Amino acid sequence: MEIDTLVSPIKTEKLDLEPETLPSKCRKKKSMVWEHFTVKAVGDGIARAFCKQCKKSFAYISGSKVSGTSHLKRHISLGICPASRQKTMQSPHLKKYSSVDTALPKKRVRATPWLGVIPFDQERCNNEVAKLIIALDHPLQIVEHKGFIDFVRTLQPQFSSLSSTDVHGDCISMYLSEKQNLLNLIRQIPGRVNLTLDLWTSNQTVAYAFLRGHFIDSDWNVHHPILNVIMVPFPDSDDSYNKVVVTCLTDWQLNGRVFTLALDQSLNENVMGNLRGLLSARNPVIFNGQLVSRNCFARVLGRLALDALWAMRETVRKIRESVKLVKISKSNEAEFNKLRQQLQVPSTKDLFIDNQTKWDTTYHMLVAACELKGVFVCFETPGHDHGMTLSMCEWNQVEILCTYLKQLYDAANLLTCQPYPTANLFFSVVSSLLVELTSAAFSEDPFLSNLIRPLLERFDQYWGESCLVMAAAAAMDPRYKMVFVESKFCQIFGETNAEPWIRVVQDGLREILNEYIVELLPLTTTDGDEGNEIMIKTEPFEEGSDGSIYIDTEGIEDFDIYISDISGNLIKSELDQYLEEPLLPREEELDILSWWRLNMSNYPTLSRVASDILSMPLSTLSADSVFNTEIGKMDSYRSSLSSMTIEALFCAKDWLHYQSLPLHVPMH
Repeated sequence: MEIDTLVSPIKTEKLDLEPETLPSKCRKKKSMVWEHFTVKAVGDGIARAFCKQCKKSFAYISGSKVSGTSHLKRHISLGICPASRQKTMQSPHLKKYSSVDTALPKKRVRATPWLGVIPFDQERCNNEVAKLIIALDHPLQIVEHKGFIDFVRTLQPQFSSLSSTDVHGDCISMYLSEKQNLLNLIRQIPGRVNLTLDLWTSNQTVAYAFLRGHFIDSDWNVHHPILNVIMVPFPDSDDSYNKVVVTCLTDWQLNGRVFTLALDQSLNENVMGNLRGLLSARNPVIFNGQLVSRNCFARVLGRLALDALWAMRETVRKIRESVKLVKISKSNEAEFNKLRQQLQVPSTKDLFIDNQTKWDTTYHMLVAACELKGVFVCFETPGHDHGMTLSMCEWNQVEILCTYLKQLYDAANLLTCQPYPTANLFFSVVSSLLVELTSAAFSEDPFLSNLIRPLLERFDQYWGESCLVMAAAAAMDPRYKMVFVESKFCQIFGETNAEPWIRVVQDGLREILNEYIVELLPLTTTDGDEGNEIMIKTEPFEEGSDGSIYIDTEGIEDFDIYISDISGNLIKSELDQYLEEPLLPREEELDILSWWRLNMSNYPTLSRVASDILSMPLSTLSADSVFNTEIGKMDSYRSSLSSMTIEALFCAKDWLHYQSLPLHVPMH
């Protein structure tokens, strides 16, 4: 029921009331019935509604009581009013029920109240369009497409059309704004930044280097933003990558603040040697030089999987064709499922054709096919190529292949459970995989041995080039520390040969801790006896005219001796105390970053070392690219854009997607 309460002064011209009998307050009447009724005062505090056609009166106001309008609507809409009914009968050409339709117009459609009070904001809409284009990788020209224009104007007629130039400017502005926020955040982190460099190809002769930063902020939140996307016009030149990294360091003010560099595997040893000087560590051979590496864990696993699949490529091809025969025809699939039910073959997997650019899909296809091998053996269709039928021996070999593909798949899943897992998780996974491959490579089964031995050779090389930094990260896990590292090294190298490897890890941790202690010391000390000031001065590396890197090490040797004398006890009190503390129970779930945050007061310097080591990336690939069999490739559209635009679109998408930045970071 619609109730008209008395809330505002009556306007006589609006309601057609006699002025001498007007109530003191009334709101403007919005009901459509007032096109057919007028209100007149008939006594003290009493008013009635009179039909304009038949002049019949109805109760409306009596004192403080308002009767509402429902009975007035019924008088008109149900044809009760004789005058209205007579007009309808005099108009036979009107359609049935026309008296209702014409006598009482339909209620006006009104906008939702809260929508009406929000003013249209063109600038905000422009920003949202830019976000959409960035997030969905749409071309900038989409805003000029008729379909887009029609769609937006249907939603909001006031929206002014944008040109590709307009939206390009909005995207660049958004990128620059977010870049400043990120730069402010990086300036404030207490530790250093780890870098990864991933190369993409293009249809042109140029490459694109994606540099991503990995670091932990003062609140122990981990960040992994893309920092730069830089075109490399001469990818075969060793100096090109020096310039790429130097550009990144300059843009983000990272001179002297880089902890590790993880490079693309396609880069040669000359590039690696040139880039070692970019590390903030004064000794570039800490951990046998493994702070600069070109060993991407995801790439290594992918190559192992492809090597294994290639070794059995003919058998894998037969399975792929057999699966295709079932899936491409609904009748064939129905016949296959019917045979499966008759044979009562249990299976939890669905058949599907693999995507050969993702090796995990091939693994899942083989697993599903193996579960249904009994059906495949009996399945025949018209035109079936019996050359595609696998023998039971071949099926057994595929099952062996799947056993070791599963180990690779499980190891790779470490990289997909979160965008970039902390580095302490890798040592256990990698060392266990090495043990399994070693055992299989020396198996008495000739098929298994021949299949796994080439994989072991490749993986053993990766282990030798990466195990020290992974061991250092494991040592920063209070559930493992050096105890776990020592046990694994003894298992893999033997007790006699393990000792040098263990010592390298321990010495590396001490040397990094020593360097951090140097940074935390005051820059100026005074010799009280001589009255001479001893200035401790560190100079960042500089870039030579040819793009090479050199570091000023003058006076470093004497300074090292001085620091060794004054900081030896501190090193022991933090590192040794941490290693001597009892291990945490391994069955407990541990948020390792939270643990170190809570223990900063106990290990003020070692906690900084831990934050940099734990944020080390062991893979240069993002989580959605872990199983890729091909390297990234810049499409033709993006290749046609300027370098600045390419970087803006990729970086802004990454920053907006992962929301790795606070809303505002104050500048200092």
